[in-house]
Amino acid sequence: MMTLDDHSDAGGEATAPVWAVFGDLMAGLLGAFVLILVCVIAMQFDLTARLAAEARQRQAEVQRRQALEQALAGPLAAGRVTLADGRIGISGNVLFALNSAQLQPDGRQLLKSLAGPLTVYLAERKEVLMVSGFTDDLQVHGSNRQFADNWELSAQRALTVTRSLIDAGVPSSSVFAAAFGAEQPVASNADEDGRARNRRVEIAPTPRRAPAPVGRKAGG
Repeated sequence: MMTLDDHSDAGGEATAPVWAVFGDLMAGLLGAFVLILVCVIAMQFDLTARLAAEARQRQAEVQRRQALEQALAGPLAAGRVTLADGRIGISGNVLFALNSAQLQPDGRQLLKSLAGPLTVYLAERKEVLMVSGFTDDLQVHGSNRQFADNWELSAQRALTVTRSLIDAGVPSSSVFAAAFGAEQPVASNADEDGRARNRRVEIAPTPRRAPAPVGRKAGG
């Protein structure tokens, strides 16, 4: 015969595993919650760090533009150059005659006036100047045509400006030339006004490349 105590013992043995499983389940849930919480905190830290880095980058860009504006205050006030997104723009009509890469007197004088402020600006930063030549979309023409196409014309104009800046005191290691031909217009080439705006030279500060590690030989 089974007594009451026998029933109690049997019930206790039957319910004990249920509490153990429940405890394991709660421990697992707690562990998962802690893991999720750690991941969320890590993501917040990462997001905060990225936002701070972007804010520093924006602040540095603002300071760079302000430094350029201060350095070029005179030419900007006179309307001889423009400054947009950190790029110094000079109308091709100021620098060169149509289809020519020979500096006009006013253009040469303007570049001399820019050389001093640009040299001071570069001395305070790890940047170099990229001098870019642009043309309109009309093909080079003329009885004494010197250039095969707009690419060659824009390249020679960029080189002419680069050499003029170097002659005026800008370190040769801090300036280089680039040619874009009729690419990247800033206005429509459908009329003379737009084509005149597209015939231009831009001077843009860009980050200086880090030197190659010692022992490596550059190709070319």
